[in-house]
Amino acid sequence: MIRFEDVSVTYEGAAEPAVRGVGLDIPEGELCLVVGPSGVGKSTLLGAVSGLVPHFTGGLLRGRVTVAGRDTRTHRPRELADVVGTVGQDPLSHFVTDTVEDELAYGMESLGVPPETMRRRVEETLDLLGLTELRDRPTASLSGGQQQRVAIGSVLTVHPRVLVLDEPTSALDPGAAEEVLAVLQRLVHDLGTTVLMAEHRLERVVQYADQVVLMAAPGVPPVTGTPAEMMAVSPVHPPVVGLGRLAGWSPLPLSVRDARRRAGALRERLAACAPPPPAAAPDPEPLVRAQRLVVRRGRAEVLRGVDLTVRAGETVALMGRNGAGKSTLLSTLVGLHNPSGGTVETGGAVPHRTRPAELVRRVGLVPQEPRDLLYADTVTAECAAADGDAGAAPGTCRALVAGLLPGVPDDAHPRDLSEGQRLALALAVVLTARPPVLLLDEPTRGLDYAAKSRLVTQLRELAADGHAIVLATHDVELAAELAHRVVILADGEVVADGPATEVVVSSPAFAPQVAKILAPAPWLTVSQVAKALEPAS
Repeated sequence: MIRFEDVSVTYEGAAEPAVRGVGLDIPEGELCLVVGPSGVGKSTLLGAVSGLVPHFTGGLLRGRVTVAGRDTRTHRPRELADVVGTVGQDPLSHFVTDTVEDELAYGMESLGVPPETMRRRVEETLDLLGLTELRDRPTASLSGGQQQRVAIGSVLTVHPRVLVLDEPTSALDPGAAEEVLAVLQRLVHDLGTTVLMAEHRLERVVQYADQVVLMAAPGVPPVTGTPAEMMAVSPVHPPVVGLGRLAGWSPLPLSVRDARRRAGALRERLAACAPPPPAAAPDPEPLVRAQRLVVRRGRAEVLRGVDLTVRAGETVALMGRNGAGKSTLLSTLVGLHNPSGGTVETGGAVPHRTRPAELVRRVGLVPQEPRDLLYADTVTAECAAADGDAGAAPGTCRALVAGLLPGVPDDAHPRDLSEGQRLALALAVVLTARPPVLLLDEPTRGLDYAAKSRLVTQLRELAADGHAIVLATHDVELAAELAHRVVILADGEVVADGPATEVVVSSPAFAPQVAKILAPAPWLTVSQVAKALEPAS
């Protein structure tokens, strides 16, 4: 169905190819997962299947890519639209209509699908992806995760033979991600759809893959094999594989169920070990305080009576399903929304009554869309502007970028960066001012495990230095690794607030893989287990 024959892609001005020597053969009806660190060319590989590379992106493509027998060099993306459906990392860039239902129908209208067929397929897709209640909503009013599901749905209604998905679950809560993956499984198994997917959250998808394409380093030809074979050598792998490597299991488990069956001896070893110590008590000084907070957007009450206190040195993870109000709460804490009721104070200021020039030194927000913070023409210019705005020493911002994600080019335009690179740049821009309160909305979207580890290290240092950190995330592994407390929102209300160990272990939806494997023991991460098993010195 998809064939790469010695394919290399070199972008204009680049010294080396983005991908080199790719030879792949993906049969019909398989789910193929592309894995590798950020910046190795995964998005380029996917774009070559849809024809976006090089027809839209430019650059030079050597070799041959065929999809269902069509050569992508001679068939432009619109000539492949009936065969290939593509969903990129940025759902908003896909939308061409104003409402959810119109967006689901647009692709079929373009292909001349009969109206009665269009209506049936729209209804089927609304049900499949849990979008029925959103059918009349403006796409611009949706949360990031809801936009992701609509973007996937707009592709599914066309019934393509090949689906190309770049980070399809990155903005989805655990429940929604499971629903989307279940739909993809049904398409692969029942309809013979071929799915090519790049995803950093391997804990969600690796067990469903038929084959894995490992791109280990930029410009190095990828290797292909079964998921177990590739996870044994991959530099990026989910916690279940990390635990399997630590315990010496062979073959490596790919799912929680497989790991639980093998974990008896490991549980016995850990029973004799001291449990992970509780998080150090934060400074008593509250830097964030919301009391009975109410926020309305139009006629909808998005936040209802929210109480939240975050102290200096404390890291709090906001969790909950898509549309629960997490992003609205962060936006209110930084003054982008005015409260309809209750009070809010951030960094010693009332955010919606404080001048932006003053507020930026008290609180910083990294939004879901990092590009909202980026306006310069190059990475160098963006960093120089951040240094100037913050009154920091020249080079401060650039050093932060390099620490978070090495290899971001100085002369690249921010819009040409990968999702993970843009996030690292936006985060560095905010951190340059070192505000006492740091707010992050889905901070690991587009980040691989190594980049996520560097982010965790950076945020831990900031918390130890007395910063208050609030992050809205669907990444349960990040919450387990970093958060002192977890606050779960549902329909604009706080439904749980407590220590991370207690809240996530007691929740099937928000428990990390290690907690599920080793339950009921209170272990959350591979690093905790590794430290416990270290011989006493």
